[in-house]
Amino acid sequence: MAVDYKSAGVDIDAGARAVELMKDAVKATYTPAVLAGVGSFGGLFSAAALRDMQDPVLVASTDGVGTKTKVATRAGQLGGLGQDIVNHCVNDILVQGALPLFFLDYVATGKLVPEQVAAVVSGAAEACRRVGAALLGGETAEMPGVYLEGELDLVGTIIGAVDRPRLVDGSRLQAGDVLIGLPSSGLHTNGYSLARKILENEDWDAPRAELGGQSLSDALLVPHREYVSAYRALSAAGVDVRGMAHITGGGLIENPPRVFPEGLGAVVRAGSWPVPPLFELIVRLGEVELLEAHRALNMGIGFVFMLPAAHEAQALEVLREAGETPYRIGELEPGSGVRLEGNA
Repeated sequence: MAVDYKSAGVDIDAGARAVELMKDAVKATYTPAVLAGVGSFGGLFSAAALRDMQDPVLVASTDGVGTKTKVATRAGQLGGLGQDIVNHCVNDILVQGALPLFFLDYVATGKLVPEQVAAVVSGAAEACRRVGAALLGGETAEMPGVYLEGELDLVGTIIGAVDRPRLVDGSRLQAGDVLIGLPSSGLHTNGYSLARKILENEDWDAPRAELGGQSLSDALLVPHREYVSAYRALSAAGVDVRGMAHITGGGLIENPPRVFPEGLGAVVRAGSWPVPPLFELIVRLGEVELLEAHRALNMGIGFVFMLPAAHEAQALEVLREAGETPYRIGELEPGSGVRLEGNA
């Protein structure tokens, strides 16, 4: 009996259909710097885009969306995952002052469903357009036996650039500098294993009064947001941003110290910003301790700007004019790590 690739679990035709479904969305992200994209063995991006920089520095990051994929497949809502992975990666390189040039995605599944893959990649393309990045290429992998049927994994790689004189590395941070936090849109892409464990016996589809009528599925799948526009506004206004932190896995406890110089720590005051109802629900149902909650979840703060106290008033005004709702959540102090004060 003849054996073909499809009978072994890999459907080449389904892969081709997925590419066809996503092609227009991907091409819509192209700028004149893109020389080759969909269908090429390698994406081509003109380095002439960097010629106006004095000393261009490339900044790269790779990440995934974790077990948020399990929530999305359970709910049958995959489009937001593409936005999640792009914005997560964009925010990671933004911490060093880099703006995105292009993005690459990797979607892996046990059985390829073209419409599902196209929904993910189209979501990524939408997020790329919003931040001015090209979705230069990617890979769709069908791997039966590695991934369970119905499961999906999503990874992204971003390449950005910053002029060396504008590099933000935290080296100029000082005691007394303030921490300005911007709200997250939800869990973003971290803490889903904890959330799923705590919420596993809840009804995920019914509207819940404490979530403003949203279901758990909808609340958990709100896409990760980006903070590029907020940084651009601060930069254009001349605010001295000395450090930044993307609040991902490790929360407000583990992420800010990644940019602190030796000898500096910070105090973060729980209660200085409103904790969204979804986080309150997870913490209450799971009886999660305050410190653990701020390590495992972002607790409503997705990004932190660190700047001199003398620039605080200007920064708050600029951010509000940009449509943000900023909060002073703490300040830097001699020491190390993050000290959590107050009650959420």
